[in-house]
Amino acid sequence: MPSRRHELLAYAVPRLRRSRDLDDVEVERARLERWHTTLDRGFPTSAVRRFHQRFRVTEEQLPGGFPCYTLSERGASPDRVVVYVHGGGFVAPIDPYQVKYAARLATALDAQVVMPDYPLTPEHTWRDSHEDVVRLVQRAAETSERVVVVGDSAGGGIALAAALTVRDRGGPQPSHLLLHAPWVDLTTSTPETAVVTLEDPWLFIGKMHAYAEWWAGSGEDLGRPEVSPALADLGGLPRALMFSGTRDTLMPGCRLLARRAVAAGWDLTYVEQPGLLHVYPLLPFIPEAKQAWWTTLEFLR
Repeated sequence: MPSRRHELLAYAVPRLRRSRDLDDVEVERARLERWHTTLDRGFPTSAVRRFHQRFRVTEEQLPGGFPCYTLSERGASPDRVVVYVHGGGFVAPIDPYQVKYAARLATALDAQVVMPDYPLTPEHTWRDSHEDVVRLVQRAAETSERVVVVGDSAGGGIALAAALTVRDRGGPQPSHLLLHAPWVDLTTSTPETAVVTLEDPWLFIGKMHAYAEWWAGSGEDLGRPEVSPALADLGGLPRALMFSGTRDTLMPGCRLLARRAVAAGWDLTYVEQPGLLHVYPLLPFIPEAKQAWWTTLEFLR
């Protein structure tokens, strides 16, 4: 049974954010494009106490024209690399709580964490960032034998798609994948999605259909492995850990990925928690996130 803190978040956050489904696709596109012109795309650190005293951050410009941030603890000599691809429906930039989670990984794993701030849809598609994310993973795997590729939500799909391309091109591979409620089937081919979404207070199926098509660039590209990696050949991927709650519109896609992993012989551990929200391991102050954290550390260590 979900904790009281979890249920408080499930009730309060959608109301505070005035979350709702879209009324019109073109109105939603225009809203997002206006919002994107107002964004401060700097690296958000407000969720981490004394961030600049504890961590150092470097920024590089990737060939695709977008920034990538690398953070590590001051005074540390990291022997592991984490490539963390943030979520946000392909429409939102890096969130302070994603930086907080990245900082926790850096400290717990003695790692440097690489976070690409990829260009957002509807102005951009997967084609504008996929190669750069692939190169980041390849570069990390060439310099360290201990490379973890992490992604939450939409970022989980991007992370898995990059891992597939790295596998297909040969050469060094990441050692682990960590996926938090990844969006891995943008075709929404799982029929139970229409039922599960009725219990999800955060994600809305109308927005998901619009964001998916914008990210793909066309309906014809929705099933590509770079867009819907759950539909690809999954054999030969690094061992992986995936989390999902059942009150999550993306949960059916996670189940699909888990079933296909078994069929492909891919070592994927799937943790599904009844009644929990989207990306619950990243949510603050809930006991379920603490348990997921210990499971994650056991897997990565």
